[in-house]
Amino acid sequence: MSYSLRCKVIVGGKASGSILVTKQPINFLSSVDHLTGMITDKNHELCGEFVKDHVLVFPYAVGSSVGAYSIFALKSNGVSPSGIICTSRTDITTASGCAIANIPLLELCGDQDIAEIQNYNEAIVDGISGILQIKKV
Repeated sequence: MSYSLRCKVIVGGKASGSILVTKQPINFLSSVDHLTGMITDKNHELCGEFVKDHVLVFPYAVGSSVGAYSIFALKSNGVSPSGIICTSRTDITTASGCAIANIPLLELCGDQDIAEIQNYNEAIVDGISGILQIKKV
């Protein structure tokens, strides 16, 4: 079974991967190891998970604007998400980080709900047409 959600394109491109979803914001500077891609914040529900090759679905980034360079470092080290979806709002840290790292970034439209998006389902991010396709596995 699969379904599609219309999204706003922030950074174009196409990506796919298994979904890693959280309802908690992420601090890319202090909560994600830029060498391994592991979420290290002990208070985060994704602690111990790796973002590499996943489509990361989260509300927005928090913390310093230097987090944008942390996203770039993830990409430079080969451990970045393949695509990112912001569910609440797209913040400047995520937008600029994805832009310099060339990671497709979409923002869910205001009337969309992520209730059905579960970890490890497959996703295709189309940053050209603004479509997020979810494939349940």
